[in-house]
Amino acid sequence: MKVLVIGASGRVGSDLAKQLLAANHQVIGTTRQEEKLFDADNYSQLDLDITAGKDTIQSQLDQDIDTVYFVAGSGGKDVLEVDLHGAVKTMQAAQDKGIKRYIMLSAVFSLDTSKWDNPGIADLKEYYICKHYADQWLVNNSTLDYTIVQAGALKERSGTGKIAVNDGDSGENSIEDVATTLAAVLNANNTIRKVFSMHNGETAIDDAIASV
Repeated sequence: MKVLVIGASGRVGSDLAKQLLAANHQVIGTTRQEEKLFDADNYSQLDLDITAGKDTIQSQLDQDIDTVYFVAGSGGKDVLEVDLHGAVKTMQAAQDKGIKRYIMLSAVFSLDTSKWDNPGIADLKEYYICKHYADQWLVNNSTLDYTIVQAGALKERSGTGKIAVNDGDSGENSIEDVATTLAAVLNANNTIRKVFSMHNGETAIDDAIASV
């Protein structure tokens, strides 16, 4: 497939792009960095500013993109411009361009405000508000074939290849396992128009995704 990875230079985005390239997909990675992220024949790079206007974003998207991944993040800076408004503009641009598939990396409990007093979430309230309304827009205002993957805390450690989904726990995730889960969702039609949470667990990733 021809896949656009918005945020390919990030912790999850770079690992996701590597896995998609290894699976022989044609990957377009977006980054504000000038240096090319990957030296591969099936990789190209796009300097996409998601704080620009929607029409500007849309004009940079190829017509024949099969899937858009949104794995960009502000890192706590400019959450309104990036995590909310930037994300929504990429959804609008993809939809208007005729691209159907859109896979969003989100945060555990982003749509369940009753859990926002939990330790670890209360300190990220502005970020959660932005993710909440971006996810709401994707679900309720778009016609995209979306999948929203709500990951718990991201940790710099080796992947296990095993996760748990939708068990009501926030949990932790190795970055590699989040990337592997996102890559696996690409061919999992059962996840279309679904939202699921994930953290490291005891079920092989493909089997866990099949259960969504």
